[in-house]
Amino acid sequence: MEIFRVKKDIPFMRFRRISAIISISIFVLAISFLSLKGLNLGVDFTGGTIMEVKYAKQANIQSIRDTLATINLQDAQVQNFGTARDVLIRLPLRSDLSIADLSEKVLASLKEKNDAVEIMRVESVGAQIGEELYEDGALAILFVCLGIVLYLSFRFEWRFAIAAIVANLHDVIIILGFFAFFQWEFNLTVLAAVLAVLGYSVNESVVVFDRVRENFRRMRKSKVEEVINNAITRTMSRTIMTHLSTQTVVISMLIFGGEILNNFALALTIGILFGIYSSIMVGCPLAMWLGTNQSNLARTEDPKKTEQEII
Repeated sequence: MEIFRVKKDIPFMRFRRISAIISISIFVLAISFLSLKGLNLGVDFTGGTIMEVKYAKQANIQSIRDTLATINLQDAQVQNFGTARDVLIRLPLRSDLSIADLSEKVLASLKEKNDAVEIMRVESVGAQIGEELYEDGALAILFVCLGIVLYLSFRFEWRFAIAAIVANLHDVIIILGFFAFFQWEFNLTVLAAVLAVLGYSVNESVVVFDRVRENFRRMRKSKVEEVINNAITRTMSRTIMTHLSTQTVVISMLIFGGEILNNFALALTIGILFGIYSSIMVGCPLAMWLGTNQSNLARTEDPKKTEQEII
């Protein structure tokens, strides 16, 4: 169902050189941030302990940090979690203390300052498990990318497969670049968001490429640039409504989801925004530069079209 329809084709491909410069620049910046600053890996990957504590009144974050510093935990991360009374404490691995002893020591030091503090949960990940999760996460991204390439190769042809995977990796690298630049915590929920973005972006690419292939069979006498512009314009209504609906839900999670869903929603927000851009201004121009045209997409066995059928 189309809520609206753009009647005149928008000349997207006219700006393909500008978009290439923008995309390459952003991609290089993202790679630079990843190389120089690296990802701020969470406890899921590095190992450590997460404690959630609750106060009767608003918690003083700086006072909690000072208290932990007195027991040689200066590198602990302390932040509000949900409400002003809930606090999340991330503790690094300690070789001299077990997880139970560490949590008891932290709780005892906090109770010295405020008896009303209550421990809600304690979660821990060992160093070996964290390393395995990191490796498994990297393999998950690799296998998803290989699966996308194989699927698109069967669904379309190699030119579209390469264009789609480059566009999707473009989105993933940019998400990682944002997390490296702002040093947002990268944990398993963010990894799940990255994998979701890969699937979401390839869906958008398939819709656009499918219309491009259909147009090549109908618009046999049109230029390649005109065919692609028409395909993108014809899917514009669907693209706007789909992404607007999805982005509304994601922004709701970002605002109201609390600390746990914050980075997950951030990754999805960045991925959805750049997914729209990459499927149009990265995937389509790349497919065009790789030589996509009527000769390798239009089926020769199709019946002849009349002049009235050719748009």
